[in-house]
Amino acid sequence: VQLQASGGGLVQAGGSLRLSCTASESAFRNYALGWFRQAPGKGREFVSAITWYSRTSYSDSVKGRFTVSRDNTKKTVYLRMDNLKPEDTAVYYCAADETVSRLVASATFWGRGTLVTVSS
Repeated sequence: VQLQASGGGLVQAGGSLRLSCTASESAFRNYALGWFRQAPGKGREFVSAITWYSRTSYSDSVKGRFTVSRDNTKKTVYLRMDNLKPEDTAVYYCAADETVSRLVASATFWGRGTLVTVSS
């Protein structure tokens, strides 16, 4: 499975962005999908995940502000980001694996990152 993320950009604090990640294969619909991010000078951290049956989970830092969703017909997972903060600035990566547990532990498939910059 190849993943292609898009939708990053520059936004002011309090603004919104929607990231998209499209998979190359229809088998995507059977995978758990997730978003991770890496801020400058920091390690990569979990942001959100969605199971194949659309159960969602979020890190505490984004809960209530970010929404993950998927459209299996388009082989795409989305991350809607609202009320963005400067500390959300990072390169965002999408990932896929058979389960959320495996995804969080060490995802098998990764997309190239997309940069999100939030100005204060």
